[in-house]
Amino acid sequence: MARYRGSVCRLCRREGTKLFLKGARCASAKCSFEKRPWAPGTAGKGRFKISDYGVQLREKQKVKRIYGVLEKHFRNYFKKADNQKGVTGTNLLRMLELRLDNVVYRLGLASSRDQARQFVLHGNVLVNKVRTNIPSFKVSDGDEIEVVKDTIKSEFFTNRVKDLTDKTIVPWLTYDNKKNQGKVVRLPERDDITDINIEERLIIELYSK
Repeated sequence: MARYRGSVCRLCRREGTKLFLKGARCASAKCSFEKRPWAPGTAGKGRFKISDYGVQLREKQKVKRIYGVLEKHFRNYFKKADNQKGVTGTNLLRMLELRLDNVVYRLGLASSRDQARQFVLHGNVLVNKVRTNIPSFKVSDGDEIEVVKDTIKSEFFTNRVKDLTDKTIVPWLTYDNKKNQGKVVRLPERDDITDINIEERLIIELYSK
């Protein structure tokens, strides 16, 4: 399976903004973007006039990298979003938010989407009592997400959830600490995505050419 295996800090620098791909490190003084907030490469500090196409392309690349989706899958998401009723941009972001790896991250069970992806791939997550190891699995309204019993006892999981509060949960998800179980209480809306600066209009314009 194709996957980017380079430095994720370079991706933040290339997009000119923090993508929070490394969890807590991104909020610390060790963050590479804080030290070198310019694009990687010898010409990174140069000033360039970017075209309208370039702006649209950078926005698409930014969203792909935030959610860890490659071009082929991202284009398929766009096609499905465009064929659905409603606003295409909202449909696209909703499908990305409903990916299982993103839901695990949103529940606070992982410090980054990449860590959540690994968490899912290793078979540590149950969806409606069924072990699911597909990061792109689409959860639905009412689905229950929980961690397998063996993982609950691990030091990693214990340290991860001990400080978990309602503040770390987005409005469309809930988490029961006693049951170690999360639930999708409703589908995400555009206004629920406030931690990421996304202009989905630019992506639509890019794919509509």
